[in-house]
Amino acid sequence: MKVNVLPINTVLNPRDLGGYYGWNNRKVKSHRLLRTGSINQISIEDEHFLQDYGLCKIIDLRSRTESIECPDPKISGVEYFLIPLSDEDGTLGGKDDLNDSSVIYNEDQYVGFKMMCEHYRDHVIKKHDRAAVRQILDILANTEKGTVLYHCSEGKDRTGFVTLFILYLLGVDLETIRQDYLYSNYMLNDYRAIRDKKFQEDGKSLTFRANMRILSSASDSFFDTVLITIENKFGGIEKYFKEQLGITPTLRDRLRKLYLK
Repeated sequence: MKVNVLPINTVLNPRDLGGYYGWNNRKVKSHRLLRTGSINQISIEDEHFLQDYGLCKIIDLRSRTESIECPDPKISGVEYFLIPLSDEDGTLGGKDDLNDSSVIYNEDQYVGFKMMCEHYRDHVIKKHDRAAVRQILDILANTEKGTVLYHCSEGKDRTGFVTLFILYLLGVDLETIRQDYLYSNYMLNDYRAIRDKKFQEDGKSLTFRANMRILSSASDSFFDTVLITIENKFGGIEKYFKEQLGITPTLRDRLRKLYLK
């Protein structure tokens, strides 16, 4: 599996989904689908790179509070959509979450893992989250040309969840989708190390720091939580697409026409 990492330095976890093999052995087109972390600190140079790359739409998966506190830049010629994937106002491991849950994070080294599994399960089950995924797919189906960038804070969980459904609809096999999701661990190595050093300097306990590493990591267990929840609660991914997301053959074929070579 070849991962197409973008040569930009001020956006976390920036990748082009182009190059993966999908339906009928057709490749996902490059310069069409970008998955990243937050872009609020993007440099002018990297902004110009994305403009030259073909960027036409940005889909922000973060909460309204996150988008207000760290707003995306207004890039000329680029349409912006705020579509919070979760109805919760924040993200695990974010500033507000650390203030609310610091005691729990210091007491149980596994609490972060358990909370992450619950969040992934909620993404599958909650009506708000399902509606957000469908809205994103509709935007993609109405983008005939140009590059769509979608992102959350670290480009790992909410972005990874959306990517699972996009790639699956394009016919990419689940193992490739899993490996793409797990690749965030490599992309976030330096980010986690810098974050951990800051926590250590602030006198945080090993238990706290272990939880923070989990919250900033991708995991097979989180990915499997999605698949198992879909299987157990909804009878499989195909039924989930049809009955919970309202994915029609027409929409699926439209996406394949637009995003596969």
